Amino acid sequence: MERANKRIAIIGGGPSALFMFKRLIESGRNELEVEIFERKKQLGAGMPYSNEGANKEHITNVSGNEIPQIVTSIHEWVCTVNAAVLAPYNITPENFNDYKVLPRLLFGEYLSAQFDLLQDMAQDAGIIAKIHKGIDVSDVIDKPELNQVWVEFEGSAIVEFDEVIICTGHNWPKKNEGKTEGYFDSPYPPSKLELYCNNAVAIRGSSLTAIDAIRTLARSNGSFREDANGMLSYKANEENPDFRMVMHTRNGLLPAVRFHLEDSHLQNKSLLTPEEIEEHRLQNDGFLSLDFIFEKDFKDLFKENHADFYELIKDMQIEEFVDAMMDLRESTEPFTLLREEYYEAEKSIKKRESVYWKEALAILSFAMNYPAKHLSAEDMLRLQKTLMPLISIVIAFVPQTSCKELLALYDAGKLDIIKVDAESTVEPEAAGGATYNYKDENGDEQSVYYKVFVDCIGQPHLLYEDFPFKTMIEDKAISPAMLAFRSAQQGCISSQEGNKKVVKINEDYYLEVPGITINDNFQVVDRNDNPNPRIYIMAVPYIGGYNPDYSGLDFGEAASLKIINGILQPITV
Repeated sequence: MERANKRIAIIGGGPSALFMFKRLIESGRNELEVEIFERKKQLGAGMPYSNEGANKEHITNVSGNEIPQIVTSIHEWVCTVNAAVLAPYNITPENFNDYKVLPRLLFGEYLSAQFDLLQDMAQDAGIIAKIHKGIDVSDVIDKPELNQVWVEFEGSAIVEFDEVIICTGHNWPKKNEGKTEGYFDSPYPPSKLELYCNNAVAIRGSSLTAIDAIRTLARSNGSFREDANGMLSYKANEENPDFRMVMHTRNGLLPAVRFHLEDSHLQNKSLLTPEEIEEHRLQNDGFLSLDFIFEKDFKDLFKENHADFYELIKDMQIEEFVDAMMDLRESTEPFTLLREEYYEAEKSIKKRESVYWKEALAILSFAMNYPAKHLSAEDMLRLQKTLMPLISIVIAFVPQTSCKELLALYDAGKLDIIKVDAESTVEPEAAGGATYNYKDENGDEQSVYYKVFVDCIGQPHLLYEDFPFKTMIEDKAISPAMLAFRSAQQGCISSQEGNKKVVKINEDYYLEVPGITINDNFQVVDRNDNPNPRIYIMAVPYIGGYNPDYSGLDFGEAASLKIINGILQPITV
């Protein structure tokens, strides 16, 4: 017989949980009991859009028209919200532009308001929804013999559920921060970087995370001025004339500037369907070929409307294409290129015309992310070494306002970028700060001491051992993510060359990748290769090996759709 109610727990109350809650409400099923456990007092915002991840100066890299539909649009919300919420950002219903980026804290307020509306919708749909704020979930315990999952919080209390969805969001582990003065393992929460610095500050990375740190540090040590033409200049405070910031990156490049997107949600209708991917895998020993997806989900997008570009790249392999695109960037001084791309993006946004090859690369990244778990180890190594560095630069989509600030800082002599080698290291110093050890572009060894160091490489892909719910590790309810080598010989060669991530199991070789194993429905997979019908995960730091380039809100929307198809199967007893 079918049981009356299905009890579902959502652990975490950020944007991923928001999309999951929406899917459950819109399912048409009213026999659901949903409980949401959120560590903070604010629902919807998660880390990026709350005080944990943003100050007033931080902005999104998407505009209102690019945000997946939740309940009401940003524009509708702006027209109805109390004016006091908008006032700190100088936004009114009259001057709001749906094609401009938003202050992140304001966007967090919008997401919180959407969560409130969803709670009202749940009640109207007959779904029981309980919200627990300010509660830390300490463990998740699978009970297969009872067909249940137990959620433990506050160290001892346990609540029983039929299914659990883990949506715990970002996690920035601390290794040296708090032990070494002036050493920061991440720039979050940004309030900790409101520092007086009459010295050079080392920034590791040049991603959007680095730009967050730069915007905060710049305001703490000086001020921007805007002229009549809208261009910015920067001046350090008189009491700290030696303040400056130095970015350190392996490629010596800055990310590309945000432009107008034709396909605002990266859901191109020309992409491979799940059926086409499955058919290809059946003909390819179960593997998804990186060359196949590059051909079908990138090159073929240009055939009809961008024939000139297609002719240029149609015979290129991935490595050739990446080399060509990187050569274009590396041949120009980084801040000169940033200035050029700023004007290119300004024209793109004004005319609402895409820089299509960059948009297509973003589409490829989104399309490739979900089936990446089916790549061979050989192709994953190619992806990591070749394509991902280009993708991470081109589709960062730095907002124009951030670009203007970077250029103002550079013009004032307060911001620079240094190319470091892959073996570069950062050594915390007992007296505070850190020493950056690297080889410069001439191959000369450098060791530079910085009184302040901020690690800004972005959300790290965390390891299996870092998974927060330890009983699942102890009970072998989860397993380390890995990909098989198609060729045992190639696996052996990779191992002999010193790749410590290569493991041999019986006669086969595997590549260990970050995080835990999941299947196509985002179910966790145990040590015996069995997917768990009770536990799903959308927490991106722990599934990064199988989802190497998760894409923010678009990822949350897409993953929640996969999960809902499995989670609404009836429970029988």
